[in-house]
Parts: sequence; C-alpha cells; structure tokens
Amino acid sequence: MTSRSDSDLPARLNAAQPNSARIWNYLLGGKDNFAADRNAAEALITELPEIREFARAGRGFLTRAVTYLTGEAGVRQFIDIGTGLPTADNTHEVAQRIAPESRIVYVDNDPVVLTHARALLTSDPAGATSYIDADAQDPKAILQAAAVTLDFTQPIAVMLIGILGHIPDTDNPTQVVRTFVDALPPGSYLAINDSILTPGNVVAADTAREVGSDYHLRTPAQITAFFDGLDLLDPGVVPTPLWRPTPGTTPAEVPVYCGVARKP
Repeated sequence: MTSRSDSDLPARLNAAQPNSARIWNYLLGGKDNFAADRNAAEALITELPEIREFARAGRGFLTRAVTYLTGEAGVRQFIDIGTGLPTADNTHEVAQRIAPESRIVYVDNDPVVLTHARALLTSDPAGATSYIDADAQDPKAILQAAAVTLDFTQPIAVMLIGILGHIPDTDNPTQVVRTFVDALPPGSYLAINDSILTPGNVVAADTAREVGSDYHLRTPAQITAFFDGLDLLDPGVVPTPLWRPTPGTTPAEVPVYCGVARKP
C-alpha cells in the first residue's frame, strides 16, 4: 500500500531516491515513506532481519536519555539532530511531560521530515519547539539558527541518534561533534547512538549503500572517542538496550551502541 502520494511533493524531494529518515520510518511501522524507501528497507531486512530491533532500540534510548536529562539532570533545552519523521515519544513530548517549559530544536534536511515536523511537533505553551532545515555536517549554521530558540548560557543536550554513521570519516565527524560541544556551556550533555562494526552490520551497510543510503560503521572505541573531554555517565558506551534499561526488564544486546556524557 502506498503510504504517501508521489504528487505535489516539495521541489527538491526525489521520491525515487531512498532516504534514511523514511527508511527508518518504515522499519518503525510508520506510513510516511515511498516505494523506494520500502524497497530499500525490505532489502535491509533480508540481509539483517533484526534491523527493526535496531530502530526500536534507538527510539527507546532516546526516550530513556531525554527522561534522565530532563528529570534527573535538570536539562531544559535540547537540539535533536537528524530528527527523522515524527513518531511516538518525540524529544519534546518526553521532555515537556516532565518539564513543560522545555525548549527543543529539531534538525533535519529531508523535505518530508520538514513538512511533518512543522505540522506535528507542536510545543506545550510553556515551552517551545522549532525546526531547522539543515545538514548535520554544517554545525555552525545549526548553532546559529538554534540560538533563536535556545539560551546558550544555559545547559543544552545535543542528541545525535543514528546520525553520525551518515557522515564518512573523510568529512571529519569528530570535528562536527567537537564544534557542537565547544559551543555548549558547562553542564551540557551529548547523547550518541549508532550501529557498530560487525560482520552482519557490514553486509547491511553494503546493501544500504547499493540502494542509495550510505552508512559508515564504527567500532565501540571509535564511538567512545566522540566523547573525549566529556564526563561519560554510567554505564558508559554500551549496547543501546543496556543503557539504563527500564527496571524489571531484561533487554537483549544488539550491535548498536550508545552513551551520554556531560560537559564539565
């Protein structure tokens, strides 16, 4: 079943080209995707059937991390980079349930995401949400635009959920992360979640590349290195389901790792 019409699309949108945000939307059971995205997702599922669990693990981590950052760390400002398409428990929904005054800036560069974010990511009146149409590899532009909504004298949490894998080493993802961190005041946080280098993930990444959705896998040590100079929270950089799991649950490991760290 076609979930979206291919007519009346934004001018720069190519519905024939798979897009990572829309592929992930399909893997999460969403309907905001095109035939090319669904075909790409099914090719990934064929090579790596557990990839749906990767998608769910990332969303679960986002919920737990934002819950901790808002409820325990007292953060009231977030930059969610590589937002993806709205689903259940988006960053502002989780944060504003705990602290309605929370302010969230979403960042993505897909026109479908842009359209949905503006329509659906509506803030509690006590807080604010805004959307920046920008590429994660342009941190200076993101930071400049985010300053319209956020106060950079107060702690901010930067969420990089499944986005650094889309930045090749040749484009210096470490410097991208460092530019964000350097702009944040002390007491701010960085959260990262990405798939790691395993034989199964390599096959899936090769398939993704063949269908036009490039993804660059890294080792747990390489992901940990993105947090250099920051104070990693317990339990460190670990398989995503094992980062502060819901009490009473026994989550299984998946080859996707995450971590949260504080800027001293």
